[in-house]
Amino acid sequence: MAERGVARVPIDVGGVLRTTVASLYSHLVTRPTGRAVRGAIERTLAESGATALSVVDLSEVTVLDFSCADEVVAKLLLRFLGEDRPGEAFFVFRGVGEVHRHPIEEVLERHALRAVVEGPDGAFELLGPAGEAERFAWEVLERRGRIEASEAARVLPDPAHREALAELARARVVYRGGREGPFLALSRLIEET
Repeated sequence: MAERGVARVPIDVGGVLRTTVASLYSHLVTRPTGRAVRGAIERTLAESGATALSVVDLSEVTVLDFSCADEVVAKLLLRFLGEDRPGEAFFVFRGVGEVHRHPIEEVLERHALRAVVEGPDGAFELLGPAGEAERFAWEVLERRGRIEASEAARVLPDPAHREALAELARARVVYRGGREGPFLALSRLIEET
């Protein structure tokens, strides 16, 4: 069952990089380059007009430095977390390999952010600072794909795990369909959109 009003918005960062900064290479280096790419992503999301599930594909990016990870990952997430966010958006960073992992983990840690990433093997992972309860709740949801509000106490009997799941939804690494709606793993939301 697809979630109403959620539009999948694919972002090919390699393509955005080539058109935004007219580079023949897929090297995401220097803060101005990262800022330009982030701006292009934000414009694409603004044009979608719906709640967006943005799949930010980094698989063509062969070099990612810390300043670009800060712009394209951390600042993008921060922009859509605040009360003054320009729209509703959830993010999955696809194609995250070893070349991307360290800079992304570093900026997530620095800004106390969490992100869902999909590796080259198609496995989804929660990156960033998260406690044991959050990791446990995320892993249970990731395995199940969906937890209805009515079954949360049975699936996650420990109240700390249920609160962690709610916190993950507030951090936008889990989708919640309304105040009393189901929790969905972003990987499941990708399948349904």
